Amino acid sequence: MNSKKKMKPWKKFILSLFSIIVLVAGTAFGSTLYQLSKIETKTISKTDSDLGVNPKKIQEKKEEIKVTNIALFGVDRRNKNEPARSDSIMILSIDEKNKKIKISSIMRDTYVKVKGHGETKINHAYAYGGPELAIRTLNENFDLNIRDYATVDFFNLEKIIDAIGGVTVDVKGNEVSLINSYMSETATIENKSISRISNSGSQTLNGMQSVAYTRIRYTDGGDFVRTERQRTILSGIFANIQSLGATKFPSVVSKLLPLTETSMNSLDIIKLGSKMFSSNIKTLDQERFPREDYSHDETIDGVWYLVADMKTTVDQLHNYIYEDIKPKK
Repeated sequence: MNSKKKMKPWKKFILSLFSIIVLVAGTAFGSTLYQLSKIETKTISKTDSDLGVNPKKIQEKKEEIKVTNIALFGVDRRNKNEPARSDSIMILSIDEKNKKIKISSIMRDTYVKVKGHGETKINHAYAYGGPELAIRTLNENFDLNIRDYATVDFFNLEKIIDAIGGVTVDVKGNEVSLINSYMSETATIENKSISRISNSGSQTLNGMQSVAYTRIRYTDGGDFVRTERQRTILSGIFANIQSLGATKFPSVVSKLLPLTETSMNSLDIIKLGSKMFSSNIKTLDQERFPREDYSHDETIDGVWYLVADMKTTVDQLHNYIYEDIKPKK
């Protein structure tokens, strides 16, 4: 990339691809420790007070014992040392009882309380205090007990998608020109040629096309539909990863892991991998919160926010994660 040219902020999303590939690597290959050594491990506090876990609010139901939650962040930063907002926030839930991986997308403009910074957008927490404050913000506002995270930058996401053969997407008519437009911007910055999309309909998108697709925001549905596009790519990647053979799989893992930062060490990841495989988890399910029916746009002090009915949203999120009950459409 030409360092003299400034890339506009990408509306990145964090993929559970990190967790899926690493968990599979943790049980499927003898070179596990070598692969996992490429991950950047960052130590954060695990105490209840620092992570905002309130034992009185966390009801230890039998279902919760079978669910492991991990925070996933996609950050908008030029280098790993600069403060960055988490433009994508997801909760990865490994549900052993119902044999599912669940992805809960949290809308980045949701108006919440951030410790030491009053009420603001939830994606600001990462910039204010890194992953520890971002986890605390999730726990305190949604009554959760998350203790680990993974963060990914996506400047090289297209390479990973290309490595697995692309992703099949049903492209809508109003998305074609937007995909091409975003690709043109990227190609200019990175001095690359592009393969333009000419038609709508179901087709396999390459890496650059897929990333451009996830950036689309200004269509009907706005950011709500944008998160759906992100989850569409996520599901496609998950399906392709499942179909990879032993020959291709290690090379994909080795390309992804250097891009990943996490609070989990190699043994933590291997344990999660063992848990996932021993539970025979093969299903990926996805939802977003807050729901449109329980949130509204509001401008406060000149800033646009998504203001949610937090009590209902917390109930819906808990029902989804722990009881496997989807919110009513």
